[in-house]
Amino acid sequence: MLVIGLMSGTSVDGIDAALVEITEEGPQKLNVKVVNFINTPYSKKMREKILECSDPKTGSVDKICILNFELGELFSQAAKEVVESKGLNMQDVSLIGSHGQTIYHYVSDDFISTFQIGEACVIAEKTGTTTVTNFRARDIAAGGQGAPLVPYVDYILFKNDDYNRVMQNIGGIGNFTYIPKNAKIEDIKGTDTGPGNMLIDGVVQILSNGEQNYDKDGKISKNGKISDTLLAELMAHPFIKKESPKTTGREVFGLKYAQEIINRGKSMKLNDEDIVATVTAFTAKSIADAYLRFIGTNIDQVIISGGGSYNPTLISMIKYYVKKMIDEKATVMVLEELGFSSDAKESVAFAILAYQTYKGRKNNVPQITGAKRFVTLGEVVPVDKNKNVDKTPF
Repeated sequence: MLVIGLMSGTSVDGIDAALVEITEEGPQKLNVKVVNFINTPYSKKMREKILECSDPKTGSVDKICILNFELGELFSQAAKEVVESKGLNMQDVSLIGSHGQTIYHYVSDDFISTFQIGEACVIAEKTGTTTVTNFRARDIAAGGQGAPLVPYVDYILFKNDDYNRVMQNIGGIGNFTYIPKNAKIEDIKGTDTGPGNMLIDGVVQILSNGEQNYDKDGKISKNGKISDTLLAELMAHPFIKKESPKTTGREVFGLKYAQEIINRGKSMKLNDEDIVATVTAFTAKSIADAYLRFIGTNIDQVIISGGGSYNPTLISMIKYYVKKMIDEKATVMVLEELGFSSDAKESVAFAILAYQTYKGRKNNVPQITGAKRFVTLGEVVPVDKNKNVDKTPF
């Protein structure tokens, strides 16, 4: 079966689209081949719209209502492009899995909710393909936090008989999946670790007055000096100390917190490079700290994916803290060293989750999300492939 996975993360960089071929030997023994992958960056205007709608102070029901359908159109265009650029057509594709764009993820001791937009009915109608979406809501309904969901896919793709593996994703937020060797699905662990690229990006954006959106190749942080005092304050953040299961997002580690860190850094007479270096170290150390607290030291390999894997300074810091805090012998590598694409991983994950949903299989991991039981994630918008696809402009 050919399946498309669509993903837009908390970094709000653009839409990832993966076209994958899935065959199976059993319900949890899937063979997955990436046929094509593209990334469609958001325009500056669209990125500003998404960030505006993600902020309770600037978002409004009319803006979110409109953006939901606009993103549905953009997602459908990305789906068609990933197929057509490979010389195929949508009639060859059986299914689309769309994570959508998270606008808000609310977690408190009393109540949990989440909201992803990018209207699935638009995607299904414009592509003529059955679409699965709204994956997180069912897990929350079952008592979970709706995240992280990728651990289920990590288990299918990366379980190994010889190594105790940590699959570390660094998108806007950091999260890991721990897969002991010879693990069953009930044996894996995982949680959000805290900020991934989000704080680094936010600090760079503010300090550059919007001229830079991220620390390209980690060059700014490489030239800075880590402030041990500020780093200790950041590591005392309540989320870092919170027990698992736990999830977080822009609501906690967004631009407001980035500005607070800058203000604190300036009061300590730190220069811009020092502040960027320190928040980069915060991401790295919070990751190693989560391993120590929730896994222990029985780790052979840490395999890093996501946008953060392309920041050499961040990778270097993670290696330092893992070897210092966990095990000097632990190997830290990026996903490409296993022959997989860091860029494509999350969109591939939602193709796999959609496939399992389509098959009626349970595809959350309760011990990671906090759900009371295994459930089948997502909602399906069915399409009859025999119907003509509307090719008129949106």
